Amino acid sequence: MSRTPTAPARPGPRSVVSTAAALAILVVLLFPLYWMVNIALQPGEGLASTRWLPTGLGWSNFSRALSSQGDSLVTSLVVALGAVVVCLALAAPAAYGLAQLGLRGSGTMVFSTLITQMVPGIVIANALYSAYVDLGLVNSLPGLILADASLGLPFSIVLLRSFMVSIPTEVVEAALVDGANRFTAFVRIVLPMSRNALITSGLFSFLFAWSDFMFALTLNTTDDVKPITLSMYEYIGAHVSDWGAVMATAVVSAVPAAILLVLAQKYVAAGITGGSVK
Repeated sequence: MSRTPTAPARPGPRSVVSTAAALAILVVLLFPLYWMVNIALQPGEGLASTRWLPTGLGWSNFSRALSSQGDSLVTSLVVALGAVVVCLALAAPAAYGLAQLGLRGSGTMVFSTLITQMVPGIVIANALYSAYVDLGLVNSLPGLILADASLGLPFSIVLLRSFMVSIPTEVVEAALVDGANRFTAFVRIVLPMSRNALITSGLFSFLFAWSDFMFALTLNTTDDVKPITLSMYEYIGAHVSDWGAVMATAVVSAVPAAILLVLAQKYVAAGITGGSVK
C-alpha cells in the first residue's frame, strides 16, 4: 500500500514575524561593521561624502594601514597567544582541583574568582604598575603577557571547572587503579576530555588580550611594546581627518579575532554547554 507524500508545512505568521525581526536585529548589529569596511574601501573620500555603496574599490588604505600598523599587529598576536598559554596553564590545574579533588571551600573559591571580575581594570592596572616597576617588567612583552592573562583567568577557571565537574570520577579512578598518578590522569584523561572547554577558554582569553587597552596604556611608557589597540589610539589622533586609513586599520585589527571565531564556533558552543548537564 503506497503512502501519499505529505507536503511540507508552511511557516505560520508568527514564524515569519520572528524571522523578519531577527533579520532586522542582525542588520542593525552588522551595520557598523559594514560601514567600517565601506569607508575603508573608498580612498580619498571624506566621512560626510562617503557613499552607501562603494563604487570604485581601492586598497590603498589597507596598504597604508599594514605598513604603519604591521609591527603592532605582530606584537598583539604574540601577547595574545602568550596570554592564552599562561592562562590555560594556570586555569586548567586550578579548575581540576576545584572540580575533582573535593577541596574544602571550593564553592567559596569559585565565588571569589567571579568577584575578581567586578574589580575595575584601572584599579588593577595602577596596582600592577607599582609592582612592575619593582620587578622590571614595565615596557616588556612578558609583563604585558602576564597582565593580559589575568583578564581571562577567572573566566577560564569557572568555565573549565563547570566542565570538569561533569567528568565521571570513575574514569579518573580507573586510571589511578591502572597505575597512573594524579598528574598523569589529569594530562592523559581529563585534558583530552575537556578539549572543547579548553578551546573555548583559550578563545576568550585571546579575545580579552587582543582587545586590551588599559594594561597596554598603563604598563607601557615607551614605543618598545605597542599592541594594536594602543597603536590605533595614537593613529586616530594623528590621522583624524583621514578616516579611510583609520577604518582600514580597524578592519585589519578585527580580522584575526574574526577568523578565530569562525574556526572555533562549534567548539565554543560545545564548550559552553558541555558542563550544563551532568
